[in-house]
Amino acid sequence: MNDDVRKYIFGAITVFLVGVTAWISIIYVSACGVTLACNRGKPSVDRTPIPTLIPATLPVSDVSWDVENPEPAPLTNSDTCRVPAVNFIGAWAALQTPKSTEADPFYFVDEDGQNCEAAFSDVLALLNQPDLRGADSLACTSCHSGDLTVAPAQLDLSSFTGIMTGSRREAKKPKGTDILGDGEWKESLLYDHLAVAKPNVPGHEQTLSADYLISVGRPFAGPLPTATP
Repeated sequence: MNDDVRKYIFGAITVFLVGVTAWISIIYVSACGVTLACNRGKPSVDRTPIPTLIPATLPVSDVSWDVENPEPAPLTNSDTCRVPAVNFIGAWAALQTPKSTEADPFYFVDEDGQNCEAAFSDVLALLNQPDLRGADSLACTSCHSGDLTVAPAQLDLSSFTGIMTGSRREAKKPKGTDILGDGEWKESLLYDHLAVAKPNVPGHEQTLSADYLISVGRPFAGPLPTATP
C-alpha cells in the first residue's frame, strides 16, 4: 500500500515538473525562437519613413519691396484689425452721444494704419472676457452685472443701456454718473478704472496694459465717416 502511494506522489510531481518545463519552453520558443541568442527578444529600432512633402496650397503673400530698403513692407491687408484693447474701447466710448444706439457702428485706425469699423458687441465681448487685465483676473461683467443690488458702484457693464446709464444709481433712478467722460476718453471714469491701478479696489489692482493688442473689427474701405480719437 505504501509503495502505491509513493508511486502516485512521484508520478504527480513528475507530471507537474514536465508540465511546467513544457510551458516555459513554449513561452521561450514563441518569444525567442529556437535559438539561445534570443534575437527576437531584443527591442526593435523604430525607423521613421521619409515623409512625403505636402504641396503648398496657401496663396503667395503679396509683399512689396523697396529697392533702396530691401526689407519687406508690413502687410496691412487683413480680415481683422490690430489695436490696443484700451484704445479700442476708447474709440467706441469717445463716439457715444445721447442719441447713440447699440446697433451703431464705430470707426478707428488700427496699428497698421488701416481704417476699421466695429460694433458694440465687440466691446461687450472684451468686457465679458476673463484675464483681460492679467492672469486670473475676472471679467468686468462678473462683478458689474445687471443686478445693481450687488454690482459695485451700482454699475452695469453687461449691456449697452447699463453702460450709458452710468454708475452710482439706484434701480429706480433713470441716470447715474457718466463713466464715458462725455467724449473725453482719458478723462473718463471707465478709462481710469481700466488703465490705472487701484490697489484698494478689489479686482482693479491690475491695469489693462496699453500694449495689449487684440484682433477685432474689420478694415473699412474709404475715409472714416466720423472723426476718431
